[in-house]
Amino acid sequence: MSILVDENTTFIIQGITGREAVSMTRECLDYGAKVVAGVTPGRGGRDVHGVPVYDTVAEITAKQRVDASVLTVPPAAIRDAAFEAIENGVKLLVIVTERIPRLEVAQIVELANRYGARLIGPNCLGVMSPGKTRVGGMGGSAVAARKAYQPGPIGIMSRSGGMTTEIANALTASGLGQSTAVSIGGDAIVGSTYAELMPLFEADPETKAIVIYSEPGGPMEAQLAKYVKEQKSRLPVVAFMAGRFMDEMPGMRFGHAGTIVEGKADTTSEKIARMKDAGISVAEEIAEIPGIVKQRLAEAGSR
Repeated sequence: MSILVDENTTFIIQGITGREAVSMTRECLDYGAKVVAGVTPGRGGRDVHGVPVYDTVAEITAKQRVDASVLTVPPAAIRDAAFEAIENGVKLLVIVTERIPRLEVAQIVELANRYGARLIGPNCLGVMSPGKTRVGGMGGSAVAARKAYQPGPIGIMSRSGGMTTEIANALTASGLGQSTAVSIGGDAIVGSTYAELMPLFEADPETKAIVIYSEPGGPMEAQLAKYVKEQKSRLPVVAFMAGRFMDEMPGMRFGHAGTIVEGKADTTSEKIARMKDAGISVAEEIAEIPGIVKQRLAEAGSR
């Protein structure tokens, strides 16, 4: 099994005629994903790699099932595009676009909650279910994605799209495949946090452990630690914390918009302490992750 997406997931790409979206469409199709249509206002009637383009989402949902949408439109248009998808019944939105104002992200999240839709991102690469489908640009070319990602029992959640693939590659090389990998997004506000996705992994019998890639800034690690501790999660969790040098640089950020250390709770040392207290293992480097995961799985199996 997997979470969020599988081999039957049908999806559209909003902003499909953009340069990056054209490449993403080809990569998704090559992987075997079911890209059923695309949307670019004013360019209806065209096609991208054989995928028909429409002016509106409503034209597509009126004639066929659409499970998800990947949004690659410019920041100024993202709120309208997201609202359009949500209001036309799309239940999973993957927002690739970055630099979206926080207020607009909050409005998208609120509307998604009202309609029972789930948002992944913004500023993410999407969701990968190895051997089944990928919704977004996770893993690059289909050849590279198949090499890095293999079916198996490890779930991945990461604030960095690139590091999602880096972790998957390390796991695969050690013989540990993945159930689902989710690039949750690197902005200050994201639609689905680690803690919010944990119940989905908990409910997936195929998933036996979780790996997360984390960064300074924000409350997500504290929320995850609280979830693992209070819910007595059945899943061993292994984390890697990037940007430890930022503990000495309050108010600074690197990389993603969400990596802003505003107080003690946002520092890597505090996050690491909270996670360890909840029983989450913290790796010093990416290469250590597979070994720690195997150790945690062995411990879980012996109990």
